[in-house]
Amino acid sequence: MQDDPVEETPDLLADWISREQLARALGLTTDTLSRWEARRQGPPCTRIGRKTFYRRAAIQEWIRAQEQAHPVRKTRGRS
Repeated sequence: MQDDPVEETPDLLADWISREQLARALGLTTDTLSRWEARRQGPPCTRIGRKTFYRRAAIQEWIRAQEQAHPVRKTRGRS
């Protein structure tokens, strides 16, 4: 029997979350995040194969950038 040291594999996606995870965290649908990606409106993301991932720090930075001193409510219809 040979004792091989257990090689630890770093979790390459530790700082990243999936589109599904982000949608749940923000209370949105994955379709909304897909639409934002297409319009370049939402947080920056990266694609690996067919999966989309978001860097946690970039999400927090994007959320801070959305902050407004006096949020304006958008109204629909006549004024």
